[in-house]
Amino acid sequence: MIERIAPRSGTAFRLNKGEILRVTDPLGGQVADLLAFMAADPRELLSNGRTFDYEETIRLTSGNILWSNRSAPMLEIVEDSVGVHDFLLTPCSEATFRHFYPDKPVHRGCFGNLAEALAPFGIGADAIPVAFNLFMNVPVDAKGAIKVLPPPTRAGDHIAFRALADLVIGLTACSAYDSCGGSFKPIDYMVEACPADAAAPARG
Repeated sequence: MIERIAPRSGTAFRLNKGEILRVTDPLGGQVADLLAFMAADPRELLSNGRTFDYEETIRLTSGNILWSNRSAPMLEIVEDSVGVHDFLLTPCSEATFRHFYPDKPVHRGCFGNLAEALAPFGIGADAIPVAFNLFMNVPVDAKGAIKVLPPPTRAGDHIAFRALADLVIGLTACSAYDSCGGSFKPIDYMVEACPADAAAPARG
């Protein structure tokens, strides 16, 4: 069943090993922040540094794995119709809005939405790491400078992950103006059973 995350909100849920998480941008031009924690011990969590190190790229797409801070594989990207995501920037927060958008109303952002959604799983705000920002367009130039540009997604674009462990997932429809091109739209997601013939990825 397809679940919808309303604009500028978030959710959290269990994702069991072998299940497929499919995240879709139903209208186009919307970012979603993704977090993952090990269900058995949420102190083990998604790590951008470990992922960049082991995957040897900051451009993550189909075939890449997202790794934990304890060097365990967490999620494998099995489908990706976009190929543009960010794993550098932290979830937007009230401080983000005060810093970048001083003339606009302050919003609690993805950080606040994730903190509320994850609290029932015993995961506190201080445990929230850098998110894997789905569909977020953050080019890095030759001097290392970054920009945040509108997402390149069109309606129906998606990314799918296979869980490589039992996980707790946090997921949002991003709240920041620049990340989403100045508008705020929903994000859809679905959890599917893994095909019976799908083998776990071989890692040397």
